[in-house]
Amino acid sequence: MGESANLPEEFIEDTKDRGLLVNWCPQDKVLLHSSIGGFLTHCGWNSILESISGGVPMLCWPFFADQQTNCRYACTTWGIGLEINNDVKRDEVESLVKELMEGERGKMMRKKVLEWKEKAEEATKQGGPCFNNFDKLIKSVLHPSE
Repeated sequence: MGESANLPEEFIEDTKDRGLLVNWCPQDKVLLHSSIGGFLTHCGWNSILESISGGVPMLCWPFFADQQTNCRYACTTWGIGLEINNDVKRDEVESLVKELMEGERGKMMRKKVLEWKEKAEEATKQGGPCFNNFDKLIKSVLHPSE
């Protein structure tokens, strides 16, 4: 643990056999790991995209800016997240984690997020609409007269 950690040493010692605490890690790489069953996120757009790319359903806890809208899409429109209210209590978080990991809604969310992952892969592969649009943008910047 680095200098910025504010956790008691006893906590770090008590959890070392079942978890790993670090100051920073490559979130996108972590979300691609097969052992990840869910993601607690503030719902920033990059986090949403990384979660979908990893095929990982979300517990959404937005705070400000675009996070509320992103949360609404993830939870309501796409069905790949469960929302955590701002004034949440410990037992509510526990209940949502259990639902995500073991419940019927969690099973459905895992299925849906894998469908979204497949859509994202199709859209961004060579010849896909995202790839093609980005390619057009680059060409228009590099060769504006064409």
